[in-house]
This record gives sequence, structure tokens and C-alpha cells, in this order.
Amino acid sequence: MDIANVAQTVGRALPNPAVLAAALVAWFVLVSGTAARVAESVENHGLRRASRSSRNSDKERLNMTSSSTGREVAAATESAIGEGIAMRAIVQDTYGSTEVLALENISRPEIGDDEVLVRVRAAGVDPGVWHLMTGLPYLVRVAGFGIRAPKTRVRGTDVAGTVEAVGSSVTRFQPGDEVFGTCDGAFAEFASAQEQRLAHKPDALTFEQAAAVAISGFTALQGLRDRGEVEAGQKVLVIGASGGVGTSAVQIAKALGAEVTGVCSTRNVDMVRSIGADHVIDYTREDFADGPQSYDVIIDTAGNRSLSLLRRALTRRGTLVIVGAEGGGRWIGAVGRTFKALLLSPFVSQRLLAFISKESGDDLEVLRQFVEAGQLKPVIDRTYPLNETPDAIAYIAEGHARGKVVVKV
Repeated sequence: MDIANVAQTVGRALPNPAVLAAALVAWFVLVSGTAARVAESVENHGLRRASRSSRNSDKERLNMTSSSTGREVAAATESAIGEGIAMRAIVQDTYGSTEVLALENISRPEIGDDEVLVRVRAAGVDPGVWHLMTGLPYLVRVAGFGIRAPKTRVRGTDVAGTVEAVGSSVTRFQPGDEVFGTCDGAFAEFASAQEQRLAHKPDALTFEQAAAVAISGFTALQGLRDRGEVEAGQKVLVIGASGGVGTSAVQIAKALGAEVTGVCSTRNVDMVRSIGADHVIDYTREDFADGPQSYDVIIDTAGNRSLSLLRRALTRRGTLVIVGAEGGGRWIGAVGRTFKALLLSPFVSQRLLAFISKESGDDLEVLRQFVEAGQLKPVIDRTYPLNETPDAIAYIAEGHARGKVVVKV
């Protein structure tokens, strides 16, 4: 989004409370890139697969009624799975903590002419999953995910697996191909995806590693290349360098030719250095803004430092790219700093930006090329089986994951 348009939009919105409320929704989406991506998925697929009709269809196809005995349900489910119409999935029918998630047998997704049915082997977990599970902040619900209950039952976007079936218009894949990318409802044995959302899995990656590439990779690549406009020889600071986006940003910045400094805690210093950072700052021991070094581009994935501190670390015409922010209230979350950055940027020499990362078939191919060239290797912290997906989400919510968390299906 162009910064001039941002400033104009905010300026017009301030006198009108209704428009301001709408702007707040937009700014939360800026802060939560994952929310924007899932909103696009809901728009493209959710309406024709509404949760209520899906639930009714599941019960009908699996012959599960309120009067069925446990043995009858089990027999019907086993038969349905054998016939290829059912699958296991992590579902939710209401907002809340991980207790609202359940492992159930539901119908496999149906695919359109331009879609691919993927047999999921692994699915990535990111903080956006927690926001969509809890419906917090409440702007998530207003943004289109469902006011009282989620519009879609199955969470998860990052995926890696094998092609099970293809629509009549699909030309790039055939059954048996190993793929990775993004999909609708990755926390399941099968998921659907439009053809352009997938790419052939690099041979060098396991399914677990491949499931950790797309979402964090899109954010890091677009933040550095498109918004930060990083050039070879520039000095780049990555705040939150040990997280999912951060580990991708360190490696991609190096691939773009930058001199990279990563900021992380003591226990992650060696890991961040091992993935290519030229310098590593332990934030528990020193403040990057107090040092003599200034940076051409700062990618802030942590979201808990003031604008004044971040600007002190920038060169006079440097660029700050705010990738995300956690914390804040239950209504609008941590949008205050993003508002301030976007409002201040037109009046200072530095560029202060926030952005929405977008799924892109072209960028997925760029990420695949980085992987094949040895310039990008996903960092996996923990792997969980499908039935422990709630534990994976709870771990991500703690905010201490090193790299990515993956669900193995």
C-alpha cells in the first residue's frame, strides 16, 4: 500500500467515527499479515463451503446422528474413510482457547476446476492461527472471519504434501507430485488449494521443512525486497531474528547481498549466527539503538519497541518496515504504533512502513529457487502430530519459538 494513500485515508477518516472504525479494521489487518491472507481464502472459498452446510454434509455422509451409538459411529466413519470420503481434521465451531479445537472425522474438501487436492504431510503453524482461533482482538471477527463463530472450521495455511487429485483446468501438477505452498485448512489429512498457490517441493527439503517456507517466506521477501527495497551492500537489522519470519529474513537479506545484523535473546545467538547473520545482538545485554551503527533498513518482527528507539537506529534516509505486533487490548490489539508510524512517515526523512504480505505464485517460485541455491533453509523448532495441534498453537502463543513449529500429518 502506497504511503501517500495511507496518509490520505487516515486523514479523511479522522473526522468520521464510522470511517475511523473501518480504518482500524484495516490497520489491524496490516499488523496481522496472516489475517489478511486467510481473509482472501475465506472470500474465495468460504462462501461456497459455509461451515453450517459443511457440518450438515459431514453428518449425512458419515451417517452420524444424535441417536447413533459409539460403535455405529465408529463403523460408519471407518467405512467412509475406506470409501475415500472422510478425513481426520482439527476443527473448531466457536472462538476460544485451544480447548475449542477437536480432532474429528469430516468430509474431504471438494475441488474446483482450478484446484488441487493435497494429501497433507505437514502443516506450518504461525501466530495468525492463534488469533483466528481465539477471535482476538475482536477486529479479527469484524474483518470477515465471523462475528459469533468462525466462518471456516479448519485452520492452517502453510502446507506440504502430495497431490491426490487435480481439477480439469490444472496443468502444472498431477497425482503423486510432491508440492508445498498454501492452502485452505492445512490441519487435516487433505486440503484444497488453487493451482497458483502451490509449487513443486524442492528435493532438498523434507515435508516438514517445506511446510515452514511459504507464509514466513512471503513476509520476509516482500518486506525486504518490495517495501525495504534492500540493495547489495546495505546494512539490514532484523529484530526478532530467531522467529519464523526473522529466520527467513536473515537468510533472504543475505541472499540479496546485505550486511545483516540479527537481534535475539541469549539462547538464540548461535542459531541466528549459524543461518548467516554477520552480526548478532543479544537484546538482554545491549540495546541496538545505543550502538554506533545505524541501519539502512530495519525489519521489525517483534513489535514491542518504540518508534523513537527504532528511528534512532536508522540512517537519515533509512526505512523501517513493521511486519507485525503482538499484545495490546482485546478490541483492536497493538495497532497504536503502526498508526503513529504511518502518520509520521510523510513528515520525516525516514520511511516508516507497514504492509500486508500477499500470497504469490511468482514469489513462491523465488523462495523455491533460494532453497535450491542453498540460500534459504527453514529452521524447525518443534514438530507435533496432528492430534497435538492444540499444543503446537499454545506453544506458538508463548512467543518463544525458535524458527517454525510444524504439525506432521
